[in-house]
Amino acid sequence: MRMMLLPLAALALSGQAPAPSPAPKVLAPSEIVAAAPAADWVAIAPSDLLVMDLAPDRDGNKRRVVIQLMPPPFSQGWVGNIRKLAAARFWDGTSINRVQDNYVVQWGDADGEDKTKAKVLPGGLVTVPEQNYLFAPSPAPVVHPDRVTLSGSPDRALLARSAWSARPDTYAAGTRFFAGWPVAMDDLDIAFARVWPVHCYGMVGVGRNLSPDTGTGAELYTVIGHAPRHLDRNIALVGRVISGIENLSSLPRGTGALGFYEKPEQRVTITSIRLGNEVAGLPPYQYLSTESATFARYADARANRRDAFFIVPAGGADICNIPVPVRVAK
Repeated sequence: MRMMLLPLAALALSGQAPAPSPAPKVLAPSEIVAAAPAADWVAIAPSDLLVMDLAPDRDGNKRRVVIQLMPPPFSQGWVGNIRKLAAARFWDGTSINRVQDNYVVQWGDADGEDKTKAKVLPGGLVTVPEQNYLFAPSPAPVVHPDRVTLSGSPDRALLARSAWSARPDTYAAGTRFFAGWPVAMDDLDIAFARVWPVHCYGMVGVGRNLSPDTGTGAELYTVIGHAPRHLDRNIALVGRVISGIENLSSLPRGTGALGFYEKPEQRVTITSIRLGNEVAGLPPYQYLSTESATFARYADARANRRDAFFIVPAGGADICNIPVPVRVAK
């Protein structure tokens, strides 16, 4: 015991104290994602991708935008129409017609409102009712006067396994992630809540005329500004841009009403839109599972920045400030 005390006594006499143990490094959200194990990444099927190629820019650079289509149970009527439109090559030769600052980029047939010039839509497109803007499955069976079970409702069970949730939300009772997608709910009781996808940056929606029209899917837009959540439940969301958003967000702003281009020569030509399984050489994309422990740590780090640059953690985050990481598979 005496031999163990001697070094400490010597340090005390010299005025030196034992060096403190270094504090563990606090990881930034990007570092948490980079360290995610392979098992936490989910493959995106090529058939669930929509690949839009634009005419080259003025320097001859190719421009490609890759969109992931919304999975069941959301917006499947419109998604089905979009698959038919892509198979029919409907968008080939159409254009980007609207770029409104801090809002949306919109594309489709520029002559779509003129029946004498509009492209002919393919057959088999369905008319989707407005109630399909949200998902409202039957409530789970009651097993106790004060409790319900999620058994028999796989969509609700998956929603319950989300690794992150927030409440309150300005536009909903709460928000969560569903199989990699940001969604909102009108009830905090998952067993009874109606659920809908939300308008975050890069989300893709269906252009429409006044209600009761809900759009066919031939006219699409993507969000390029602050999340316009007031559009939730008013327009169908059908996907999100996972690659190439810069080819849309950097386009010149339209000077006409609502950001529409006033002259045909201002429009950007769409050379083709294809489903991913029709595109040779398309890289394999993955998203970080929103049911994983890694995503829970990532979401917490986004809501409470503790890495070196930040002074005061925010203590919360809007769901649109927690973008789901997407990568090309290693």
